[in-house]
Amino acid sequence: MRRFHVHVSVDDLQKSIVFYSHLFGQPARVEADYAKWMIEDPRVNFAISSRGENPGLNHLGLQVDSADELLGLRGQLESADASLIEESDASCCYANSDKYWVTDPQGIAWETFHSLKNIPTFGGELAVIGSSEERGACCAPQTALPEPKSNAKKCCA
Repeated sequence: MRRFHVHVSVDDLQKSIVFYSHLFGQPARVEADYAKWMIEDPRVNFAISSRGENPGLNHLGLQVDSADELLGLRGQLESADASLIEESDASCCYANSDKYWVTDPQGIAWETFHSLKNIPTFGGELAVIGSSEERGACCAPQTALPEPKSNAKKCCA
């Protein structure tokens, strides 16, 4: 089953946790630089982080429960003529995941992913809050996200 994913960069994590806890209840995970709510109705993985990005929308995505579902999403992304970046066993946002990244025609990053396991770090290394090496875009692949293809199919015209 799919779960919609939203990740927002915030400038004050504690204040944002209080605000979103009023909307969604207690977070499923809280770290020094990150919080996540696994909302069931509607199914949403809503995450926030304070890792040096400008406050606002960081990326959108779809989380799936199996490798087969992720492969199906890859097919959908390819049929939309979206250039994609594949990451296997990627470490980010306190989880190891297999994922595909694309950029929509507006330039918004989309992450499709299947989480394999939780890990104790934000990424592959221990988080050092305030360190320039550890601050930056959540989960974004090491290579630049592809530009959307100019002939991408349009929807909802």
